[in-house]
Amino acid sequence: MAPMGVSVARGRVLFLVVLATSVVYYLYCTFGRSAASGGAVSVDLRQLLSLSIKAAEEGGRAVFEVKESGFLGQRSKGKSKEGADEMVTEGDLLSHGKMTSLFSNTFPHIKVISEEHDDSKVDKSLVWNYEIPRLIQESIGDARMVPTESVTIWIDPLDATQEYTENLRHFVTTMVCVAVDGKPVIGVIHKPFSKYTAWAMVDGASNIHPRKSYNEKTPTVIVSRSHSGAVMSYSKGVFGNDTTIIAAGGAGYKVLSLLDTGEDKQPDLADLYIHVTFIKKWDICAGDAILTALGGQMTTIKGDAINYSDSPSNNDGLVATIGIDHHALLKQLPNLKSLAPKM
Repeated sequence: MAPMGVSVARGRVLFLVVLATSVVYYLYCTFGRSAASGGAVSVDLRQLLSLSIKAAEEGGRAVFEVKESGFLGQRSKGKSKEGADEMVTEGDLLSHGKMTSLFSNTFPHIKVISEEHDDSKVDKSLVWNYEIPRLIQESIGDARMVPTESVTIWIDPLDATQEYTENLRHFVTTMVCVAVDGKPVIGVIHKPFSKYTAWAMVDGASNIHPRKSYNEKTPTVIVSRSHSGAVMSYSKGVFGNDTTIIAAGGAGYKVLSLLDTGEDKQPDLADLYIHVTFIKKWDICAGDAILTALGGQMTTIKGDAINYSDSPSNNDGLVATIGIDHHALLKQLPNLKSLAPKM
């Protein structure tokens, strides 16, 4: 009979071998089965949702900490198509480093597109532990496998940078979107200064809901602070002078204004989100996914679906609604196309 100490040691070794085998088998089933047979590597959408939440919140923590430090390091990274300075801060870059690192280190086969491109803040040691929160497991159930080659991750490390520099913190969000074959299927919008996170998966689950009612006849319209003039006058012309126009910063904030966030301090409440100028897809993909998951719609001002495969530019503006007949509304706005800048 082996001494007690030897038996315990053997038991520990056996436990570690079983644990390691289980982990390898799990990773093989999740990521490597298709690759081993010569096909595409697959990934579980529940994992991508879990990691998207983690990344948005880690990025948000960086945004918060930079703001609290008092040194934003703000500077212009170029001009927008309208000629305005496009600002970048240390908050943008540190958030970018954390968010992109989590995805690139954990799922190296998946294409990641971020608003920022400075990789000086990338941390190759930052990885995710593959843990799917119980709420997501219980809400979604079985694995939702998709080939990694069909997936594109869109990251906005700091939405509403201008407002961030102006200390208008309530407009600021960090966002992650997962698109499959160009269609947005997972959206996460995190508010760093209130620690609130909204998420949804198309045909899956969500932690955010539509409001109980919307005003379709004289909707409250939310528009960009920087492009409010033309849309404001147009909206009042279409819906009447009683129509309320909200000028706000950040595409993520504007999408949340269409929904019931359940927060103690709910964002501005709007019935319709209109943007008539050029906008980047990392600004809108997460909101598009959340609205789609909840039965709403986000289209171009021409009524076309927005493709999120690769090109970052959406030149045709957008109209976002929920609880309203979207295409009937578009028919009421035939002249909206004339407001869009000629590209």
